Amino acid sequence: MLARRELGVQGEKTRARRSTRGRGIPAEVKVDGHRSAALNDEQLEGTTMNVSSDQSLMPELGFYTLAGAPTSPRDLIDEVRLGEELGFGRTFISERFNVKEAVTLSGAAAAVSEKIGIETAATNHNTRHPLITASYASTMHRMTGGRFTLGLGRGVRGLYEAVGWPLVTTAQLEDFAGLMRRLWNGELVVGHDGPCGKFGALQLDPSFEENIPLGLVAFGPNTLELAGRAFDSVVLHTFFSDETLERCVRIVKSFAEQAGRDPDAVRVWACLATIGDHLPYDVRLRKTVGRLATYLQFYGDLLVATNRWDPQKLAVFRNDSVVAAFPRPIDGTATVAQLEHIADLLPTEWLECGATGSPATCTRAIRSQIGLGANGVILHGAAPAELRPIVEHYAATRP
Repeated sequence: MLARRELGVQGEKTRARRSTRGRGIPAEVKVDGHRSAALNDEQLEGTTMNVSSDQSLMPELGFYTLAGAPTSPRDLIDEVRLGEELGFGRTFISERFNVKEAVTLSGAAAAVSEKIGIETAATNHNTRHPLITASYASTMHRMTGGRFTLGLGRGVRGLYEAVGWPLVTTAQLEDFAGLMRRLWNGELVVGHDGPCGKFGALQLDPSFEENIPLGLVAFGPNTLELAGRAFDSVVLHTFFSDETLERCVRIVKSFAEQAGRDPDAVRVWACLATIGDHLPYDVRLRKTVGRLATYLQFYGDLLVATNRWDPQKLAVFRNDSVVAAFPRPIDGTATVAQLEHIADLLPTEWLECGATGSPATCTRAIRSQIGLGANGVILHGAAPAELRPIVEHYAATRP
């Protein structure tokens, strides 16, 4: 079965070939705008070094804190501390309407860190008054000494419809971004009447000259174009194919240039499911097969269309009796047997859009993302403690 073939303790050579997604390491990779020679496989496999707590951060690596379904929001405290110790350049905070409220989590991350960047990926512009959101960002900006990025997203369509919120538009996001930058620069905004709302008078502090980065979680072409025009950081979705990643980077950079901006100043983050073979089999299965299946459950049409995958294969997945019986997210409720069954429904090339295997194999997959144009890579789906062997290997062999 696919699950055993891809995730079992046997078949290391097969996993190593597949988790590089059919590509060798490029002759050179680009990190933060600078090119340097990549190491070959022998150098990667033969080098070991522990990462000390005083090592400089690696700005091209990020992780999501409280990935998956955390047992407690307090897990963030140890995760951020360890992530900074390991050398991650940035931690990303997603928001869920349970125990993952972004403002509280951001403050906690700031309190237990000194160097790591902190970015919401994402919160929503329409769930708080713009003056509150602007104040939140300026508070975090000063509290962290400039380490904070306010990252926005459209939200999940099904949730918005259920709650009764209007769907977020591209025009609203662009209008809101402009409004934030005006407030952060001390402007008194009077009589604003735009796509994000009508407001009589808005101002934070007339002395403000705050250069606070804005991020955007981007999926479709309209959001990617907007990101290039008006945002500083772009977070892509997990399980993007190589071709999709290259295309997304190209769209963002070209629209930044068309808007008269420096395309290199817009940072594009690839989001790479990174699940090492040191983790237990059932955990690996849940974080790969389970996670992809959950995305396909809730917005499969968008993910399949974006990757230009075969929609007939999505129909086979959805029409399966085991899949159809799940009213809740598959990754949080399926048994190992059910996940193994679902793995056989998913095309191999869909599951290959991630990094699995040994630390060296995952390191190659991370570098491949940078070689495809990403400015940074979020090691998605695992906590820093679970990512430690991979990050240590990456750091030890980093150009």
